[in-house]
Amino acid sequence: MTDTRQESLAALLGGRGGALDASLPPLAFVVGWLLGGSSIAVGALAAVGCGVVVGLIRVVRGGRPRALLVSVALVVLAAYIALQTGRAEDFFLVQIFLNAASALVWSASIVLRRPLLGVVVGLITGQKFRWRQDPDLLRAYRYASWPWVGQYILRVLVFGALWLAGEVVLLGVMRAALTWPLQVACIAVSWWILRRTLPTDHPGLRHPRTPTS
Repeated sequence: MTDTRQESLAALLGGRGGALDASLPPLAFVVGWLLGGSSIAVGALAAVGCGVVVGLIRVVRGGRPRALLVSVALVVLAAYIALQTGRAEDFFLVQIFLNAASALVWSASIVLRRPLLGVVVGLITGQKFRWRQDPDLLRAYRYASWPWVGQYILRVLVFGALWLAGEVVLLGVMRAALTWPLQVACIAVSWWILRRTLPTDHPGLRHPRTPTS
């Protein structure tokens, strides 16, 4: 095997900083809600403020401004929904719907033989969609995409049950517990599946084989 074969999926997809940062505004909402005497307004202000600060820090460290705007917009939307309904647990509705939509999209991509894991890795490595011409890579990406479907379904089930029970504090805790730790585990499982599925003589994720190679 070549050295490129040893390049891990975690190294390609980057660190866990973004996923970790995403769990901070929900925690800030819960803390603000508790300290404010179950005030949704205080929790919303804390969450939005935390989202802005975290986003600015990420941009200063070289992150993309567009990512900052999207992340802050999602926090603002979540806060707006909770303020409108008067239910603190509704702050987490956006995440429930996003995870449900992600599970559907990833599942559809696998069925349509355009697994999103391959799309993401292809864009990162600069090979774009050349991996689709490699039957071994296509098959490996299809199998390795299922853990991502599983993580989204798990979040929907856990968050949904806690939302129905009105467990605001537990929603904040599980939002953090099922963000970067679960994503790290998902990447590790996907990488294991990729390595098990690809032939031992395959040159690696950066070097898809063409039908003539």
